Amino acid sequence: MKYKIVFDIITLFPEAFSYFNTSILKKAQEKNIIKINILNLRDFAEGKHKITDDYPYGGGPGMVLKIEPVFKAIEFAKKRCKLLPKIVILTDLSGKIFNQKIAFDLSKYKHIIIVCGHYEGVDYRIRKFIDILISVGKYVLTGGELASMIIVDTVSRYIPGVLKNPLSLEDKRFGKLVSIPVYTRPEVFVTPDGKKLRVPKILLSGDHKKIEKWRLKYYKKINL
Repeated sequence: MKYKIVFDIITLFPEAFSYFNTSILKKAQEKNIIKINILNLRDFAEGKHKITDDYPYGGGPGMVLKIEPVFKAIEFAKKRCKLLPKIVILTDLSGKIFNQKIAFDLSKYKHIIIVCGHYEGVDYRIRKFIDILISVGKYVLTGGELASMIIVDTVSRYIPGVLKNPLSLEDKRFGKLVSIPVYTRPEVFVTPDGKKLRVPKILLSGDHKKIEKWRLKYYKKINL
């Protein structure tokens, strides 16, 4: 079966991706809607010890990922997957701040290759083979593994069939990103000190037009 989108993630830590074996992403893979490949960067390193990093020229703390294994991994991913269009991403603090629009734009690609930055970064020359740099926020992570999982998760939600109900996409349902107030049983929750926390009465009314109107007013207040 032809997948709707293929993700290739290049990483030094393939054991970090257990998240992909849970929930919606697991089901999407089982249905062959998406394919997630984890490429171990060490498999593309040369020599007996499969060295993937080295000290930075000019001095400084930390180690730098070598260009050769990263380049080889990118080329391997490109040749193995024939789907088009494709894009190569490097997770990097200097990249574009990831947001819903970028996720939507990326969902139009059939093949996404993500290089997980690590240590002090990747040899700068690799950028000749990168299409876009992405940062998931203005903070420093130990590596790009978490960032790559965020990208895959957010992009996958736009792929038809991944979400059971397309309206689960907040921007599809409301035309904007929102934080949704939701309630479930019990109708009344009693705290240990005796306070009663109730579900808003409007949600128990059964009047779906009024409920939606109430929600829209509330959403405008908390629009992200």
